[in-house]
Amino acid sequence: MNLLNTFFNGPVLLASLPQLLQGLLVTLQIGITSIICGLIGGLFLSVTRLYAPGFARGLIRVYIDIFRSIPLLVLLIVVYYALPFVGIRLSPFLSAVTALSLVSAAYTAEIFRAGIEAIPKGQFEASAALGLSNRHTMVDVVLPQAIRIVIPPLTNNCINVLKDTALASVVAMPDLLKQATQAQALSANPTPLIGAALIYVALLWPMVAIVGRLEKHFSRGRS
Repeated sequence: MNLLNTFFNGPVLLASLPQLLQGLLVTLQIGITSIICGLIGGLFLSVTRLYAPGFARGLIRVYIDIFRSIPLLVLLIVVYYALPFVGIRLSPFLSAVTALSLVSAAYTAEIFRAGIEAIPKGQFEASAALGLSNRHTMVDVVLPQAIRIVIPPLTNNCINVLKDTALASVVAMPDLLKQATQAQALSANPTPLIGAALIYVALLWPMVAIVGRLEKHFSRGRS
């Protein structure tokens, strides 16, 4: 009974629920903005890598390798705490979105690259034989087929971005985790942290199930 009152205290959870929901809204704002920026940036990088000169392709590869290697927490601290020393001062929200978007774009670029390379070369040759430009080949022929391939890994990457928004609490962003830790400190009870964990599960579990269904669906389609 003491364990139940400690970790699942109903009155404490109800008292902290408005604060947790405010944090959830901030988490969704950070996550959705970062996902959109990451998708746009990743698609741009992957397509540019196909048609850019060799030097530009090399720079894109370096960018992708660096931002897939650096821990997100380190990047977030650099963006928020180090950039002001060179005159670049970002708000906690922009710092979190910038760090998440840079990393997400790197992973998304690799996902799109793998999807585009999975398209048979005959599709490119047929498009060239029909006189289609590179832009029309990519937009009208390649991307519609590649998107079917990359939807499951892209969805999985979106889940990872939403989970990583919890790191925004280190830059004083009032996201779900930050609000939960503040409510825990005020109530001297860990129940708000358990409530935040349950909210994360309720938010992300359906997305995890969707990824599984998409993988089964598209694997059947390819077979």
